Amino acid sequence: MVISLLTGIWWFIRGIGLLVASVFALLKGLRLTFTKFFSRPVTIQYPEKKREVSPRWRGIHYFERDCVACGLCVAICPSQCIRLVAVEQDDGERYPETYEINTVRCIYCGMCAEACPVNAIKLGRNYEFVDYQREALVLDKERLLANAPEEV
Repeated sequence: MVISLLTGIWWFIRGIGLLVASVFALLKGLRLTFTKFFSRPVTIQYPEKKREVSPRWRGIHYFERDCVACGLCVAICPSQCIRLVAVEQDDGERYPETYEINTVRCIYCGMCAEACPVNAIKLGRNYEFVDYQREALVLDKERLLANAPEEV
């Protein structure tokens, strides 16, 4: 009889403790909610003002100069999203006849830019690159040259 009474008191005290802990957690959450509710909003008016990206951000690819078609970017790319067909001129100089980057498959690791010996391919800071068809997301030489950022 005494043991069952002590067990009942124990469970009652434990239940009260759990109730107090739950109310305390609820009050902490409400405090956070109220502090954010009465502070200024952090909304960015997107089309007029763009969010500043991190200095290490790797966006869409672009050509800064002419490619020499060495093939290092193709060899090092882990997702195999670069297709290069190199052609050699009569004077021994190589150039890419076809250079395509499939941005759907690309993981934006930046290894292609690091492997390029002439720094031809780079990853920009542009994050506004969407389309409805996959074919439009394959960048060829002309589109890579057009993606170069404007100097500010």
